[in-house]
Amino acid sequence: MMEQLKLFGHVAAAFADAPAEGIATAQLYDAVATAVGIDLAQAQAKVPIGAAGTLHSPFKRAVRWHQQTLKAMGVVERIPDRAGFWRLTQPVTHELDRAANGVRLVAFSTTLGVAVWARHEEIFRGLGEPIALCVTSPPYPLRQARAYGNPTEAQYVDFLCKALEPIVAGLVPGGSIVLNVSNDIFEPRSPARSLYIERLTLALHDRLGLSLMGRVPWVNYSKPPGPTRWACVDRVQLASAYEPVLWFTNDPSCVRADNRQLLEAHTARHRQLMAAGGETRNAVYGDGAYRIRASAFGNQTAGRLPRNVIERGHNCADTRAYRRAAQSLGLPTHGAMQPTDIPDFFTRFLSRPGDLVVDPFGGTIRTGLAAERLGRRWIATEWILQYVRGAAELFRQADGFQMHPALQWATQPR
Repeated sequence: MMEQLKLFGHVAAAFADAPAEGIATAQLYDAVATAVGIDLAQAQAKVPIGAAGTLHSPFKRAVRWHQQTLKAMGVVERIPDRAGFWRLTQPVTHELDRAANGVRLVAFSTTLGVAVWARHEEIFRGLGEPIALCVTSPPYPLRQARAYGNPTEAQYVDFLCKALEPIVAGLVPGGSIVLNVSNDIFEPRSPARSLYIERLTLALHDRLGLSLMGRVPWVNYSKPPGPTRWACVDRVQLASAYEPVLWFTNDPSCVRADNRQLLEAHTARHRQLMAAGGETRNAVYGDGAYRIRASAFGNQTAGRLPRNVIERGHNCADTRAYRRAAQSLGLPTHGAMQPTDIPDFFTRFLSRPGDLVVDPFGGTIRTGLAAERLGRRWIATEWILQYVRGAAELFRQADGFQMHPALQWATQPR
């Protein structure tokens, strides 16, 4: 891989150093060969390739492959009316570049993981690697689509089932799927909430064989007031303050979950209770469903059990760092970023060090970032080039960090 990256860097550099009128493909071969230190005769040498044994130059084939990758990324283009000549395009910035079918580019990697600029279906089908956990925030079925694109509500169930099918097929027994979805989808021109979450839950059970383990509300009191029409104008709804996070597994009997990884600090009162040896009273509440016995809560424990509610704001240090990086690179920022705390919570709860954690809708690669920090292997895909490029800056200090040279050339001023 390192040799491929080095050669790619030389191909990109040859385009960057070319005159304004562009560079011919033959000149590109010579420039790259000189930069790499390959004798021109060696670069021209042909060997039998393929089943037919047709003679080709391996060096030229490699250069052309990198040239086509740059073309797919929108970094270079053919010059009209000049056969065989190429030039740099304008910098990739404000127009969002979506990965075309068949485009799969390792955008950046670390010792533990890899972020791929590609459509998710290009990567996870036939991955051949056992997956312990998928944590993802898929595009919401909004009626007014965001810049990165959204399926409609009518398309949503089929869209997500199709996206998750290859991941579910690769799950280890007891592996989990975690979906952060929107609670604020309404019936057309109505304050009544859509039932798409219920339909999605049933479809994931009926079609993919997943069992629902939990609905964990992500409570975010810093959300702006909304839904605007129904809560702020007509005043017939309450202001939204949470998003559902749905947790599924393929086998509840052996689910890979451990709430001890999420223990919270005991309250001062509970620490006093443990120090005193527990309760000193016997009491019965209600109709006997809840009883307190002497010495209850006296055992020394490492912490209190986590509740099935997450209270976090949507902003975090990683979000601020991403915004600064995107702005410095002249890139558009993602419009719906998830705080790293959310994938961190579920990655600690539902995986173990060394497990593979994936995210098919990577966005700013927060699942990968949480997995990286927790010692999990990870794969994330994102089909918007600018988002994955900005996210790379969050991984600069990770062990083994490498960024594909094409991403550098795609965003630097020209």
